[in-house]
Amino acid sequence: MVEQQLDEFMEGEGYWKVPSNVPEFIFYFHVENNYVNVFHVVNYERDLGITAEQYFQIKDRIKDYFAEKNIYHVHILSLIICGEAERVKHLCKEDSFCWVINPIFDRLVIYENQVDDFYGMRSRIELFLKNPPAYIEKTKSIKRESEKSERVKKAGVGQKEREKIFSGAYIPYVTVSLIIINILVFIICTFTGRMLYNKGGFYTRAFFEGKQYYRAITSMFLHWDVNHLFSNMIIFFYLGEMVEKYFGHIKYAVIYITAGIMGNLVSAGYEIYMELNVISAGASGAVFGVIGALLVLACAHRGHLEKITINKLLIMIAYSLYSGLVGENINNAAHIGGFLGGALLAFLLWAFGKKTDNGEDNAV
Repeated sequence: MVEQQLDEFMEGEGYWKVPSNVPEFIFYFHVENNYVNVFHVVNYERDLGITAEQYFQIKDRIKDYFAEKNIYHVHILSLIICGEAERVKHLCKEDSFCWVINPIFDRLVIYENQVDDFYGMRSRIELFLKNPPAYIEKTKSIKRESEKSERVKKAGVGQKEREKIFSGAYIPYVTVSLIIINILVFIICTFTGRMLYNKGGFYTRAFFEGKQYYRAITSMFLHWDVNHLFSNMIIFFYLGEMVEKYFGHIKYAVIYITAGIMGNLVSAGYEIYMELNVISAGASGAVFGVIGALLVLACAHRGHLEKITINKLLIMIAYSLYSGLVGENINNAAHIGGFLGGALLAFLLWAFGKKTDNGEDNAV
């Protein structure tokens, strides 16, 4: 892999290059809706040696560059090009947003304390490293087709709008899709009365004796009223995006569904123990599972993830559980079961990913 190929790759992915006075330190960026994503490239192949303090100073200078343009939400991931991982280990240990490109084996090295993905770019970088010329040619072909489509659009679209379209903003597809589904189901319920609640709500006797196992899933998409729906979806929207970004779409969807099922199973056990006979519904168990997964991620990233810290999460969790305990008709068992299920599965996925990275990339 040569620098020109990296330039072409980044350009093909919609990133703009900003060279610096020192050629070993360059960065690429593209603008999202309300923030900027940045790849900070450090070429460690040129007998370079920097301390962790110097490294973070460079990142601060990048943030200052955008602050001068009144842009303050800047997400930076460093790509260090180095054939000897030991030379840059001191930087990787200090920064969870730091990946290493081994130019000898054309391999992406991600250490155990690093983010698993960065706005969907991990898989693209890995594909690029396997065969840079082929990937670049494919990207150029797609770009040519996009340019053809662009010509037939209305002439009123300005340069900034075209750049936004071309850059391809990261979208949390699973989070958005689940919210839309929940809203649509609720709208249908307003016209059908209790029919869907009776057919799809979680009812312990129907689940075990009637073998209606589907209720463990369908009940997650039913809400009793607007407040119930809104309180679940607003938390889910803000927290789910971060979990989806770090685990990826598929793993995130598995965490959500599994946590919801686990919440219903714990709820069933509690109802049997207390001899209760109720129908429960709501995405709370799955949402608490997302909160549990976020807590695992925060712990794995030294106590903070973007603007979320462990202390803030623990306060939110404690308040949510307290509100459930003092409130009426709240399925606290589902909350606790979903939280534990989401946290456990997130930990297993994180630990498995760490083991894979250690085995394949010799990361520590």
